[in-house]
Amino acid sequence: MSMFDTAPAKTGDTFVRHNPNYLKMFYGTDQVTPFWVADMDLPIADPIKDALRYVAERGQFAYEFNSEGIFAAIAGWFDRRHGLTLKPENFVPFPGVLTAISLLIRELSDEGDSVLMQVPAYHQFGKMISSAGREAVKSSLINEGGAYKMDFEDLEAKLAAPKVKLMLLCNPHNPIGRVWTANELARVVEIAERNNVTIISDEIHADIIYGDNRFTSLSALDNQRHVSVLGSPAKTFGMQSISNGYIYTENDAILKRMKHVEDSMYLGHGNAFTTFATIAAYEKGDAWVDELLAYLQGTIDWIGSFLTDELPSVKMSPVEGTYQLWLDCSDTGLEGDALKAKLGEAGFGATPGIWFDEDATRFIRINIAAPRADVQDALRRFKKVLD
Repeated sequence: MSMFDTAPAKTGDTFVRHNPNYLKMFYGTDQVTPFWVADMDLPIADPIKDALRYVAERGQFAYEFNSEGIFAAIAGWFDRRHGLTLKPENFVPFPGVLTAISLLIRELSDEGDSVLMQVPAYHQFGKMISSAGREAVKSSLINEGGAYKMDFEDLEAKLAAPKVKLMLLCNPHNPIGRVWTANELARVVEIAERNNVTIISDEIHADIIYGDNRFTSLSALDNQRHVSVLGSPAKTFGMQSISNGYIYTENDAILKRMKHVEDSMYLGHGNAFTTFATIAAYEKGDAWVDELLAYLQGTIDWIGSFLTDELPSVKMSPVEGTYQLWLDCSDTGLEGDALKAKLGEAGFGATPGIWFDEDATRFIRINIAAPRADVQDALRRFKKVLD
C-alpha cells in the first residue's frame, strides 16, 4: 500500500477543493468527489511537516529572512533534477506565481498592449491579462487525434502584430499535459526574438514529468530576453497555501526592474513557515517526489486502460507532464451544461473544458493528485450515468 492511498483527514469546509458552496455552484450538489482544483489531496512530505513543526514549536516569530537559503535550495534542486544551472542571485521572490506573472505583465507592457496565450489555457491567464488593461490574443494549439502541438504559422502571424508585446507560455502545459521539447521552445523563442516579444514562461509544473519526457526550462536556452516563473514548491509538493513564487531571468534590465518592484512593495518578506518549508522541500524532498511520480503514473495507466476497455467514448490526451488530465467526451454526445449535469449526477468533480477554452465544450480536466481509489470510483460512477 502506498502512502498516497489515503487522503489527509478533512478538518473543515475552508479547503477550496472541498468547499460545499463551490461544489453546489459548479455541479448542483455537494455530493461530489472533487478533482477540479489543481492542488493535492495527498499527504505532504515528512521533511516539510518536520520543518513546519520546528517553526511552530520554537515559539519565536520575530523578523526572519533567508532568501539566500531559499534560492540556493531551488538552484540545487534544478541542478539535481533537471541538469539546469541557475544563479541564486538571479531569482526574485513574490507572494505567489500568479502575483509574479501579473506584475510581469504590468511591468513589461503598457495598457492597451496585447499578450498572446495558447489555448486551451489555464483560465487565470485571461484574467491576469484583462485585469491589467491588456488584450488577450489567443493562439489555438492543434489537436491531432488528442495529441496537441503548437501552431507555429499562427504564432508567426500573431506575434508579428505591433501591439503584441508579451507571450504567456505554459510548460509543462496545463490543461493538455504537453511537455514542450527543446526544439519546440527554440522555435518559439526565435519567433518571439524576431518580433521583439518577451516570453513569460510559467514552469510551475516542471517537476511532474513522466516516462522519457524531459523538462526544458526557457532559462536553459540561449536567450537573455525572457523570464521563467519557476521555483514555486506549490504543485510539486502540495504546498499551495504556504508557498511563494519565484521568477528567474538573466536579463539584467528585467532583473533590476523586478527586484525594484519586489523591494518597493515589500513583497519578498514572506514568512518563516514558508521559508523553512520551501528549503526542506527542495533539499530533502527527492525521494517523496520520486514516489509521487510513480504513484501518479500508476493512476494514469489505470485510467488509460479503463477508458479503452470500459468507457471508449471518453478519450485521454497523451500525458507527458502535470497531474491534470485532459479528457475528450465528444463521443458521448454531451457538451456544455449537459456534460456538467452528468458530472454532477455522477458525483465526478472534473473541471469543465470551457474554463480553458470557450470552444472546449466537450472536454473536461481531471486532477489526479488524489488517492487512486477516489479516481477509480468517480470514473466508474461517470460510466454508470453514461450507460
